[in-house]
Amino acid sequence: MYVCLCKGITDRQVEAAIDEGATTLGKLRKALGVASQCGKCGVTTREILTGCLAATPDKSPAPFYAAA
Repeated sequence: MYVCLCKGITDRQVEAAIDEGATTLGKLRKALGVASQCGKCGVTTREILTGCLAATPDKSPAPFYAAA
């Protein structure tokens, strides 16, 4: 299925990038260009990322720290 219509990115491309080591949305953006134009695909991309990382215990996302 298409995740990003602006760039023509599919869920399989996102999953492949995750398998190759992209463990954050920023890394996926850099690798594929996903969520870099209108941003509407960011939520779906993050859901795919979370699901893939949860299914693969040896890959853990970098901790997220919010500015105080």
